[in-house]
Amino acid sequence: MNRAVGLLEFNSIAAGIEIADLIVKSAHIELLQAQPVCPGKYVAMFHGEVGSVKSAVETGQKESKEFFVDSFILANVHQDVIPALTGAVQIGEVKALGVIETFSVASAIVAADLAAKTAQIRLLEVRTAMGMGGKAVLTFTGDIGSVEIALETAAKNVADKGLLVKKSFIPSVHKDLMDKLL
Repeated sequence: MNRAVGLLEFNSIAAGIEIADLIVKSAHIELLQAQPVCPGKYVAMFHGEVGSVKSAVETGQKESKEFFVDSFILANVHQDVIPALTGAVQIGEVKALGVIETFSVASAIVAADLAAKTAQIRLLEVRTAMGMGGKAVLTFTGDIGSVEIALETAAKNVADKGLLVKKSFIPSVHKDLMDKLL
């Protein structure tokens, strides 16, 4: 089954809530997030089969009219992206750590998918927009070489769009820091 992640962004919280309700009722999707984000916008993020996600995005764009800001569909999403978005990743041994900070939610999700498809890394979290001024942060782990390759590839993709805030590589993360990060 081809899975996809979709996102709709609105410049009105009330309109966002209304449209989120509409798309969940009109398409076979599951909401991952539906919440206000800085600065006074509303984001609905969801997943499902590619056709259902595409239908939800099209409905959301059409029905939101002047309140629509942006949308996003990531088809054939890597299986580790959705757990990283929902905080459902089981944390085991953390080796090297890659961190990518972006100016947008969509760019972080694309970076997470690309990193997971590029090298043998494990996505830890994709933290989106809430309390971060609309930015997003992606963290992942693996052996040093894999994290370096995934970090460079994913960060370049974000930088090429002008949306990279910073990338960081930590070859050996202290346990105390990891306990606080997740």
